[in-house]
Amino acid sequence: MKKFLFVIFAFMFAVAPGIQIKAHAASEDDYVVKIAYAGSLCHAPLHVAIEKGYFEAEGLKFEATQMDSALIAESAASGRIDASQGLIGKFVQPLENGLPIQITAGLHSGCIKIVTGKDSKLGKVADLKGKKIGVASLADSPALIAKRALAAAGIGVTPDKLEAEFIVFPAADLPTALANGAIDAYAANDPAVSIAIKERELKVLLDTAVDPQFKDEYCCVLFVTDKFAQDHPTLAAKYTKAVMNASRWIEENAAEAASVQQTKPYVAGDVDFNATLLSSYNFNPSVQGGYDALSANVDALREIGILKADTDKDELVKGSFTFYDVE
Repeated sequence: MKKFLFVIFAFMFAVAPGIQIKAHAASEDDYVVKIAYAGSLCHAPLHVAIEKGYFEAEGLKFEATQMDSALIAESAASGRIDASQGLIGKFVQPLENGLPIQITAGLHSGCIKIVTGKDSKLGKVADLKGKKIGVASLADSPALIAKRALAAAGIGVTPDKLEAEFIVFPAADLPTALANGAIDAYAANDPAVSIAIKERELKVLLDTAVDPQFKDEYCCVLFVTDKFAQDHPTLAAKYTKAVMNASRWIEENAAEAASVQQTKPYVAGDVDFNATLLSSYNFNPSVQGGYDALSANVDALREIGILKADTDKDELVKGSFTFYDVE
């Protein structure tokens, strides 16, 4: 039953006018891997893998396309891409609903923060009880991280006991909403939130790079589509290995990685500032760590009412992760 909803969408895309369905998958030597990347600081492993030759080193032929991170899951479901990466939190509920991807590794931790105004009386997450919290989307990782943090602080975040209000604003408007008093705090990811911290002297209530609850949990993970994993398992393993190697390189070369991200440019902003942010994350990729992050998120999101109470955790986690021997 897994993948039911997304299979319908993928079938509709496959039979659309102008789309040819091949009777046989291309051979491993001829296949061109379709990779999606976003213009995000977190996508540094993909940017580096593209620019520093890590895919070529594994013998992969590839086609890389930039797209909004919000469209990557949809593109995977429809077969327009074979592989990418993303924030683990936002994948879990779609996986429950049938998103046809296999997570293959954790890439790095850190990159999400909860902030408030510099003159705010709020000093910690526990102070957010009864407050208004801004997010760019209720389904994205910053909102889910915020709910998990509030729950850990004893604040109700389930539908039947909601002790804080989450309000959606466009990501670019969150700092202004905070300044205008429309919200008391907001949750967002880098580099935008750290730029706002610097320019507006915002106070950090939670930083996943250092917070005990999140610092050892991978926030960004690598994935391939179910079809790609099934049809081309060797290439899927090589893709995973290439991006993991790129991630390890970033751990030792954050400043150069930030420079690489501005070559096209992949990411806007100040190179030195971005390098500081990259160096604050833990780019120590792990296959097992990715599995553990998925498992932890399933547990957490089920507890706070994001996932269905009767969801079979083992079926969801094991059915959504493929282990490749690449470490």
